[in-house]
Amino acid sequence: MALGLALLLATLNGCGVGSPSPATPHDEGFSHVHGLGVNPVDGDLYAATHHGVFRMTDSGPARVGEGRQDTMGFTVTGPNEFLASGHPAPGDDAPPHLGLIQSTDAGRTWRTLSLAGKADFHLLRESGGMVYGLDSTSGALLASADRSTWERRSTIEAFDLAVDPTRAATLVATTEQGLQRSTDGGRTWSPANSPAVLLLLHWSDRGLFAVTTDGRVVRSPDGASTWSVTGGRVPGTPAALTDHEDSLYLATQDARVLRSADGGATWQPLPS
Repeated sequence: MALGLALLLATLNGCGVGSPSPATPHDEGFSHVHGLGVNPVDGDLYAATHHGVFRMTDSGPARVGEGRQDTMGFTVTGPNEFLASGHPAPGDDAPPHLGLIQSTDAGRTWRTLSLAGKADFHLLRESGGMVYGLDSTSGALLASADRSTWERRSTIEAFDLAVDPTRAATLVATTEQGLQRSTDGGRTWSPANSPAVLLLLHWSDRGLFAVTTDGRVVRSPDGASTWSVTGGRVPGTPAALTDHEDSLYLATQDARVLRSADGGATWQPLPS
């Protein structure tokens, strides 16, 4: 069944642009997955959540370090190197918006790079050294080549964002008006081809993957010019998507993380 517009907005507002996720009885543990990423050092999958970053292990999610910040925007940018944003944990002596923070030890510790107290990136993406962040406080898409100084590129209400891994100036964004594409680093946008209304995106060397609002996994090998359906429907309301080598990884709104080795035709839950 397709997600209604209200549910679609609520889904991404909880783990993309918009207001923070509502509290649940399990908030102190593994809940509200906002992003997924794979560490190229060892192929381990990491999940950014409402209460810190977790590494997915054979025995279930394991908290990394002592940080319990609401890790909203999240991306893996290199070996053991993560970028994130969001909100401090309750009681932390920090601004309400974390700006851009960085870990160089696979999430064990974090340091502020820029925009502390000023930006709340609910989406962060990187390609070729260029970092893009969608600031939920202003709706602005910001870009930085040095992770310190930022340029405001445009204003866009995006559910999700992906950047071509080989051409850093080419982006696509899922919006209420359909898929949008930019070839000038997010300064201007134009409608792009898509088989349906898309919810989540991930762009890797294997192509551009997306999840439609009715839960189908689709793939474009040519930057959203043509698409094919790669599998069946995802088991649950999708919250985050990534891929690594021959696997797709999906997090759902009920904090399940699943793996597919056949393009989304079948899914196996990771240990919880």
